[in-house]
Amino acid sequence: MNYVAAADLSLLAQGQGSSGLLTFAPLVIIMVIFYVLLILPAQRRQKKTAELLGALKAGDKVVTNGGIYGTIVGIEGEAVQLRIADQVKIKVARSAIAALQPETKES
Repeated sequence: MNYVAAADLSLLAQGQGSSGLLTFAPLVIIMVIFYVLLILPAQRRQKKTAELLGALKAGDKVVTNGGIYGTIVGIEGEAVQLRIADQVKIKVARSAIAALQPETKES
């Protein structure tokens, strides 16, 4: 029969402590990668969108999430009134504005 001395058991326990930290290292690395690749860009995009929606004013040419191009003619709290054609105005939620129309150079 093999008997393990108490001193040997304490040495084994000390050795497992450092390997316990090493087992969590890959998990920590994966969490950091997820944060850098997924969460951080999403937060930046959300902040940029919030700034865009907060800076809307009458006369801005915008595109909605549904693909409607229009010019802002009025802002009413959380709604925006868009002119999409002559004598045609629609009311959309401010959050439905996806982006400002890119400036086009007309020759």
